[in-house]
Amino acid sequence: MTPATPAARAWEAERGRLIGIAYRMLGDLGHAEDVVSEVAIDAVKAERADAGAVRSWPAWLTTTCVRRSIDRVRSLASVREDYVGHWLPEPVATSRLPEDAVADRELLSLALLHLAEQLTPDARAAVVLHRAYGMPATEIGEILEKAPAAVRQLISRAERRLRLDEDAAAPAPADPLALSALVDAVQDGDVEALLGLLTDDSILWTDGGGVVSATRNPIFGAQKVRRFYRGVLEKAAAFDPARPFTLEPIEVNGEPAFALGHSGRTDLLSLELDAQGRIRGIRQVCNPHKLTRAFA
Repeated sequence: MTPATPAARAWEAERGRLIGIAYRMLGDLGHAEDVVSEVAIDAVKAERADAGAVRSWPAWLTTTCVRRSIDRVRSLASVREDYVGHWLPEPVATSRLPEDAVADRELLSLALLHLAEQLTPDARAAVVLHRAYGMPATEIGEILEKAPAAVRQLISRAERRLRLDEDAAAPAPADPLALSALVDAVQDGDVEALLGLLTDDSILWTDGGGVVSATRNPIFGAQKVRRFYRGVLEKAAAFDPARPFTLEPIEVNGEPAFALGHSGRTDLLSLELDAQGRIRGIRQVCNPHKLTRAFA
């Protein structure tokens, strides 16, 4: 058996961390794994061309992964413009992510992955490396080929866009007790109690990708969100009067979520709660092609 080369050993050791970087930048685990596989091929080629040219394989792999992820973000932009309805990140069961990818859960939530779509590829890379991996602006600048001052500006603007406090700890996941209360309300058939927890300015995003029925645009305001779910429940009751829906707690992307069964399908609900445990955001992934890794 041929012994592993330094590049191969480094890639194997760093693979989980590289997937964590690429997934945070792309919001799609399949594309992230593709990028990291391409990085392995690049490493083999670089090592064969000049084995002594790379002083630090972990640093080289990180740089190559970020740059390939930036290229992939740009190439996917036009694809997502043609996506049917609203695009949401692919949820992944925490247990199915590499341990290195969830060692620090900063910027891993569906809410932040969704907001990160508003950032330029370079800004996305800068804030991921800084917030999730603690890299200083000088090192990030070498990867992005930018001056440290420019990198700090990218990070500052990205943090404001993502509503992150530069000096604060990572946002805490939703309170499990609050989520448990939500589950109890629904399982007891008290849907109105659940809908009553919506903040006045709550927002609902649904992603069906044209595969299953979903709203094409976000729904703003508690009243409209309640009306939407009452319509869903009416259809579910017509489909299966004995058991219109189920709601089971699960964990995706390092945070609590729910598997919502209704009308012969299972969707994923990710809830964004405020400090009082009220629901200010709902992200409902309905596209079955995005749910193949969501349920452990």
